[in-house]
Amino acid sequence: MKKRKVVLVTAVAAAAALMIAGCGAAKETATGDVAKTAASDTAGGTVYKVGIVQFVDDASLNQIEAAIEKELDAKAVELGVTFNYSDYTYNGQADATVLNQIASELVASEVDVIVPIATPAAMIMQNATEENQIPVVFSAVSNPVGAGLVASMDEPGSNITGTSDALNTEAVLDLMLAADSDIKKVGLLYNKSEDASKVPIEEAKNYCEAKGIEVIEKTGTTNDEISLAADALISSGAEAVFTPTDNTVMTAELAIYEKFIEAGVPHYGGADSFALNGAFLGYGVNYEELGTATADMIVEVLVNGANPASLSVVTLDNGIATVNTETAQAIGLDYSMFSDKCTKLKEITTAKEFE
Repeated sequence: MKKRKVVLVTAVAAAAALMIAGCGAAKETATGDVAKTAASDTAGGTVYKVGIVQFVDDASLNQIEAAIEKELDAKAVELGVTFNYSDYTYNGQADATVLNQIASELVASEVDVIVPIATPAAMIMQNATEENQIPVVFSAVSNPVGAGLVASMDEPGSNITGTSDALNTEAVLDLMLAADSDIKKVGLLYNKSEDASKVPIEEAKNYCEAKGIEVIEKTGTTNDEISLAADALISSGAEAVFTPTDNTVMTAELAIYEKFIEAGVPHYGGADSFALNGAFLGYGVNYEELGTATADMIVEVLVNGANPASLSVVTLDNGIATVNTETAQAIGLDYSMFSDKCTKLKEITTAKEFE
């Protein structure tokens, strides 16, 4: 069973946490260098305080967090150390105010590393560590350079590095046309405030323009707005809908997938969790593997002393197509040709969370 995560919801909670943290023993943190501030040695070896910050509660990000924790537990046994993440794991619930409160608490708690999951969380954690230089190892950031998190993928610079779930937009749209070469109108459904969506949406526009396909854009920032946007795409005659690795739409997928099924409109998403939650297809990386790779980078920084500034951002194979077989049957869409157009084809049925 997935553990309940602590969520800060008021400034009072943050202030109280700061007061508690202030009562603890102070420890030095390097300024301008990577902070190596491991907690005291215990009978179980060195203890490292790992702050994990999930942007929002959705199937993909939950899967990443679980994989990070599982790998850290395995590495702890292997290396004879302790990674204490249970006391420092939070979910920001897509609220910038809450995320900033979480950042303040983690800094006050003098964690040894902060692990933000998804771009918005990573950006806030980066800002919070500019002066104290606590290492940041992000996970599931689609465009780390474009978001201003790193100077380059090979040489991130400063105190930050991590793993990327960059999306191959062209490959997704190639699958869309492979399934239906006669498409004339494609809907784009996303949150225009999410940095992860900006580049793939522009790529999708350019792709469709080159193919002579009309594009309809609908956006939203809440579940209700995304639901209304889905209705608008259907009424506008969209024959297929594309969403990149957009967490706002991902959290709304369970509420909208039946709309698309009833209209006979396949929804193509930039993560396998879209398919898990009812979309026709999810495309991209294996998020369990992404979480494991993130944990391995955390170990490199904390245990092996790697400098995040020169530790290259890790990208994984992003050619995995996941098809929801129930949705495919409901809309009568053949996907047998996908196996020749991606590195791996997976089949899945609708559920809230990965097993």
